[in-house]
Amino acid sequence: MTKGMVCAPQPEAVEAGALALKRGGNAIDAAMTCALVQTVVDPMMCGIAGFGSLQLYLPKQNFHGYIDFHTTAPAGATEDMWADQIKAQARDGFGFLLHNQANECGYQSIMTPGSLKAYAEAVVEYGTMEWKDVVQPAIEHAAHGFVVRPHIDEFWSSSAVMGRMPMADKLRHTEAGRKIYFDADGGTHPIGSRIENPDMMRTLERIRDEGAETFYSGALGEEIASDMKAGGGLLSLDDLKSYETVRAEPLWGTYRGHKIASNQPPGGGALIIEMLNILEHFDLASMGHNSPEYIATVAEAMKIATIDKDNKMGDPAFNDVPVEEFLDRGYAADQAGRIRAGEKANVIRPGYPEESRDTTHVVVIDEHGNAASMTHSLGMPSGVVTPGLGFMYNGCMGAFDPRPGMPHSIAPGKRRFTAMCPTIVFKGDEPYIVVGAPGGTFITMGVLQSILNVIDFGMTMTEAVAAPRITANSNTIDVSNRIPRFVTGELEERGYPIERNPFSYVFAGVHGIRIVNGRWDGGADPGRDGMALAI
Repeated sequence: MTKGMVCAPQPEAVEAGALALKRGGNAIDAAMTCALVQTVVDPMMCGIAGFGSLQLYLPKQNFHGYIDFHTTAPAGATEDMWADQIKAQARDGFGFLLHNQANECGYQSIMTPGSLKAYAEAVVEYGTMEWKDVVQPAIEHAAHGFVVRPHIDEFWSSSAVMGRMPMADKLRHTEAGRKIYFDADGGTHPIGSRIENPDMMRTLERIRDEGAETFYSGALGEEIASDMKAGGGLLSLDDLKSYETVRAEPLWGTYRGHKIASNQPPGGGALIIEMLNILEHFDLASMGHNSPEYIATVAEAMKIATIDKDNKMGDPAFNDVPVEEFLDRGYAADQAGRIRAGEKANVIRPGYPEESRDTTHVVVIDEHGNAASMTHSLGMPSGVVTPGLGFMYNGCMGAFDPRPGMPHSIAPGKRRFTAMCPTIVFKGDEPYIVVGAPGGTFITMGVLQSILNVIDFGMTMTEAVAAPRITANSNTIDVSNRIPRFVTGELEERGYPIERNPFSYVFAGVHGIRIVNGRWDGGADPGRDGMALAI
């Protein structure tokens, strides 16, 4: 028996997590070690000033639950603060574009972060290693520098997505950011170059020595609050001091005899269970994988879940979120009947979705049967780097609806819905699939298809995450470029608008581990740079 397995999009972070297992740490130690290294080597995908959702399964401690650490709107945020700046809704329906772009770049775009607090709480409450030893690998990576991998370069050089600001413009927003991310000629560092971040190293050393509390209520928090005030931001020291993670039980569903555990709102777990409930009424295997009939059926389930999400989902602390309706099997049966009758759901949304890539994931299983699945992110990075600190803050205010009186309007302390859905599928009482993904609004769709690939089509985890995917977040079915044209042609004959994505691996970056007869089978999405590593 090996010590365990780690799977994530960054090889450096996977290795660090695996070494934590080798040194005697458990799955939680390894996941948090991996996560902290991710904040250094993929600093736009996640960070200590970000947010996320962590599922923990610890059978010997008789614990199974979530640490939810979504960002919260600062106390200074108001419902109408940008009402006169509205330009348009983003084409993916995820947030709005403003004339002054204040919700997506700059100090006002920053919400109260939860990532560092969640990392520390997980280690202290459920890990076995000392906090300083969990943080140390990230410090070393910041000191020695990280290599610009192909996915990093692609993300940093990407043009405007959904009408939003190009990432390079965010990277150069502050002088501190320009110093880290641009070369002497004013361009971003190319693939293969090494980026050192001594400011980040020193910040992590302080966090190692003083604990995460320094970020929220200590000297580091005071520096953050001072910079926020000087930059005209909303985030204050009181916001940092008052931030708390949310502990939650899993949402439970079933699919073809398997138990499904996913996260509560404002995460995307309810959508996963709703779609599986609908699709259980179909013999997907007999349709053939990615056949026209299969794609049409799965796409309709996606559209139905998207409509329900748009109409019903939000922060349960502010909105009446009818979770039981998402999980209702009678409702799912009715929707399946409509699909079988040939009805097409109508998603009211302009334009076509494009993939958000500013998130990451880590999955870990250890020899004791513990499992951790965590999605964490900066949302849409704010572009703000405080002088001397080295890390970028989240830009999560951009996910709110700036129109007053709407379900997703701005309010102090409010959390915004995300599609994050770290999920565990059980066969009997034992974990069978531990899975999750980055990918913005496409996360639930990618995780769904990977689960179907394993359960309905008997794929290995590697095959499941690598198979061509689709998404239907609108009336258009978006397809990977590896979906044959003779398949999409038949879908078009059925009346479906088709949008072919130029990428072969697209629509979330799914990472997972499958457990079969006590053996681990890891799969890292080929669309990212990562790997699965057993040690």
